[in-house]
Amino acid sequence: MTAQHPTIGRLLRSLRARKGWTLKQMSEHSGIPLSTLSKVEHDRLTLTYDKLLQLSQRLQLRMSELFAEQDEAPEPPVTARRSIGRVDDAIRITTPNYDYYYLCPELRRKRMIPVLTRVRAKTIAEFGALVHHSGEEYIHVLEGRMEVHTEFYDPIVLETGEGVYIDSNMGHAYIAAEGCDEVLLLGVCSSADEQLMESLLTLHGEEGAVTSKVRQLEPAAKPARRAAKRTARP
Repeated sequence: MTAQHPTIGRLLRSLRARKGWTLKQMSEHSGIPLSTLSKVEHDRLTLTYDKLLQLSQRLQLRMSELFAEQDEAPEPPVTARRSIGRVDDAIRITTPNYDYYYLCPELRRKRMIPVLTRVRAKTIAEFGALVHHSGEEYIHVLEGRMEVHTEFYDPIVLETGEGVYIDSNMGHAYIAAEGCDEVLLLGVCSSADEQLMESLLTLHGEEGAVTSKVRQLEPAAKPARRAAKRTARP
């Protein structure tokens, strides 16, 4: 039988059980209404980014820890880990110009972060300031045409089947090329920083809605900034 991937509700129930809290106690510690927590735990409601940030700050947890199930025993130094990357199991972040689907979310301490991105931004003005974060990344065009903007190079246009490998510390942005309404990209971000997932999630800002399961690649709140940095394009 295929293992069931955790929802945000299941992860919150597990966290509450480990702390031995009632829903009322969880509400008091997190500052989130009891009725809201109850709906989230029963997968009838999700939490926006600002509520997840509030939860992590109040409970003194890194954001990435909210998306990982806790093991009873520590993870061994050598593993034979495997995870099937399905869109239905992805953590989805929706913004006006992008939909992000973070794949294989149940694996903790990943050195690589796979993400599907559907891009609707057609100009740098729509995208905003260039993004910086630790590590390196490879972006491959699955559908459409992508225009790549970087801090130190002239913009380039990549067609379906082409990709680009960059230093992620360099300011960068990906938009739909002229004549293309949207682009579907597969990206792999890599870093020695075990908090890479948390750093990437902070790029999407408080207006980005976060869900742990999705059914299809479809629209939705604007990239902002926090730990990972954005800078204005020179």
